Amino acid sequence: MRRVREVIVVEGRYDKNALRQTVDATVLETKGFGVFKDRERLALLRRLAAERGLILLTDSDGAGFVIRNFLKGAIPKSQLKQAYIPDVPGKERRKDAPGREGKLGVEGMPPAALLEALERAGATFEDGGSPAEREPVTKADFYELGLTGGPDSGAKRAALLKKLGLPERMTANALLEAVNILYTRETFMELAND
Repeated sequence: MRRVREVIVVEGRYDKNALRQTVDATVLETKGFGVFKDRERLALLRRLAAERGLILLTDSDGAGFVIRNFLKGAIPKSQLKQAYIPDVPGKERRKDAPGREGKLGVEGMPPAALLEALERAGATFEDGGSPAEREPVTKADFYELGLTGGPDSGAKRAALLKKLGLPERMTANALLEAVNILYTRETFMELAND
């Protein structure tokens, strides 16, 4: 499985699952149109774009292009690559009927088509085997650090968010997702205990 340096942004969880079976990469969902109102997710995407670059891989239907155009306007062009899947008529296996436009989405594409879309977009493929699986930061770690479950957990999280340069309104779950993408467990624990 080829490893992609950039963070790949897709619409939903089924797209994410299809991509994870094709490449070794960090894949985030927009949760469809949810990204329009989710300031935390947008802030995380901006941060990841600045640090690793993003590849947008949305469906080829109208909704996919609305999401793509929104993100193109929210993230600097120099930090964004565009990956396009071909227009293929059909429906995904899990659905009873095809979508409004009758096209397969990212989840319905064969792995070779997804890989080709990433190659055409200029994805940075890192050679060598997959890196060793990183030990994640967990909710239990947050509890032990006093970032959840305590009377002053909110204040501690706010201070940590400021220190890490993350949006001040991030929930504990959003913070957990962000630190597992941005830091190794060891680095995060050092930063949190400083």
